Amino acid sequence: MDKPILRFIENEIAYTGEQLRSHWAYETFDILGDSAVAFVGPCDVHPEHMKDIEDLKTSSAIRSESMLHFIVEHFGTDIEHIVLKQHLLMAVMAENLNRLLGKAAVRREGSDLYDGDRKLTVSVATVSPVSGMIHAGINISSRNTPVPTRGLEDYGISVRRFAEDILTAYAAECDVMARAGCKVKPCR
Repeated sequence: MDKPILRFIENEIAYTGEQLRSHWAYETFDILGDSAVAFVGPCDVHPEHMKDIEDLKTSSAIRSESMLHFIVEHFGTDIEHIVLKQHLLMAVMAENLNRLLGKAAVRREGSDLYDGDRKLTVSVATVSPVSGMIHAGINISSRNTPVPTRGLEDYGISVRRFAEDILTAYAAECDVMARAGCKVKPCR
């Protein structure tokens, strides 16, 4: 797998779930290949664009007035590998948040981040015939959400800086994993 091409998008984009599809970064921003794109915008995912069947079965609302979104795409990836990458991305986020807060306040449970009983993120991984994709959104605002939340504003964290740090750290982890697989001898 290639190290993903990274991009922070300056323009606000409302995340609807429609963006979680193959070649979105290429069609929208001319980014060809593995990519990790970050942008700010509201979140309101309607059932026709929900990928998580549990959310559909429970009629869960996925909504926030302001989130930092990450859309990641890796080509030639199966569901198990993209879920592992999703968990890696969320671990990178949790580690970075705890470093910025100066304490271990944020915990990861699967693909979600929490501070106490308050949820910080939404996340899903899925596949298409050509790629694996991840959407991870972290609240900027914790107002008007369907469940108790915290957001980057609550911690006084710079959104742009946080986004760039996460993109860089995630790409570095992908590179380390690729190198690790190339430097070992096979078992006989």
